[in-house]
Amino acid sequence: MGTKHYTGAPEDADLMRADSLAREIFSDIANKWAFLIIEFLGERTLRFSELRNEVEGISHKMLTQNLRMLERNGLVERTVHPTVPPRVEYTLTEPGQALRATVDGMCGWTHKYLGRIEDSRRRFGA
Repeated sequence: MGTKHYTGAPEDADLMRADSLAREIFSDIANKWAFLIIEFLGERTLRFSELRNEVEGISHKMLTQNLRMLERNGLVERTVHPTVPPRVEYTLTEPGQALRATVDGMCGWTHKYLGRIEDSRRRFGA
């Protein structure tokens, strides 16, 4: 399977098309780890180990995969400082900061409706 090439044409942003870039991006970022990484990096620049400590429950492998995906999509910038050992820092880019506003909205929605969701789950399970 080859890498898809996008032209920036309107069809790349067409959510109705299964092969659109927009759907690929949604698929990449619509996961709990990406949301949490974006939320924590929105606070400040963090080193890998600091970010791993902030995102409770994430494995080294999942953090690495998600950071690479976010960097590939231009949402996170990785900076390697030439020290021994090398110091690597991650920060949100401008598009990443803009996405964080959406993530913050989802977090606010979760806080607002958590009680109702818990009630619904209890009723559903009964």
